[in-house]
Amino acid sequence: MKVSANGLELAYDERGDPGAPAMLMIMGLGVQSVFWPERLCDLLAGAGFRVIRFDNRDVGLSTKLDHLGTPKIALEAIKYALHLKLRAPYSIDDMARDSKAFMDALGISRAHLVGASMGGMIAQNLAVLAPERVASLTSIMSTTGSRKLPQPTAQARKALMAPPAASGDLPGAVQRLMKVLRAIGSRTNPMPEDELRAYCEMQVHRSHHPAGGMRQLIAVAASGDRTPVVRKIRAPTLVLHGDEDPLLPPGCGEATARAIEAGGGHATFELVRGMGHDFPASLIPRIADSIVAHAKRNA
Repeated sequence: MKVSANGLELAYDERGDPGAPAMLMIMGLGVQSVFWPERLCDLLAGAGFRVIRFDNRDVGLSTKLDHLGTPKIALEAIKYALHLKLRAPYSIDDMARDSKAFMDALGISRAHLVGASMGGMIAQNLAVLAPERVASLTSIMSTTGSRKLPQPTAQARKALMAPPAASGDLPGAVQRLMKVLRAIGSRTNPMPEDELRAYCEMQVHRSHHPAGGMRQLIAVAASGDRTPVVRKIRAPTLVLHGDEDPLLPPGCGEATARAIEAGGGHATFELVRGMGHDFPASLIPRIADSIVAHAKRNA
């Protein structure tokens, strides 16, 4: 299904009772809505929520913005290292406005936001841009963007920055995605190789559009330190973070919770043992329980 929102066509799916409280799932950098595990979404819906996940702009089946050009990642990386202004095609705030317009298009006046990684950043900004629309916020494996926070491991950074496969090279795209997910995923609970390959093949065959991921990467980098924004969050917030996350180490989640508390809001930080920058199958019930309990406390 698709709806028009903020000048874009955004693809989405949903499950659960259409009359139940809405739970909006916002996914991260360069990945599609279907990165949200089916089992997680089913558990959330089974707990009494209308669970809606959608493709952000520039990925999946939503509108691609190729007219904005493909960023020169190497050049922008040098500018970032030198603290120079980046040439971003759009911003995290723009993506937050997409989410708000998406809610408008579906007639959702208020929702529980659940964001992962870049999706956590989008959800955080939306909670500040439209606080009246947010019943609760769950920020998973995300960050404030401060450069003072722990940085990715060399292996995780190398995997993420590896050149994408060419647009028509689907086998190459599958291999690259497998390497990225291995590099950033849980060490304690790794996905079996055959399951990982099938998962990556499903993702790539649904949509492979590397230029969109590059534009999103620059949007994240150009957003810089968003601590002043995060301090303005007043929605009750749950911060979930894996203790084995090599891309955004746990200190990034702790800083998110601290910033909200410092600004006068309320945040609870939960460290998930055995979780990397992923959703290990064995931990999905534990993650779902935390999200459900938080949302129901703040219905």
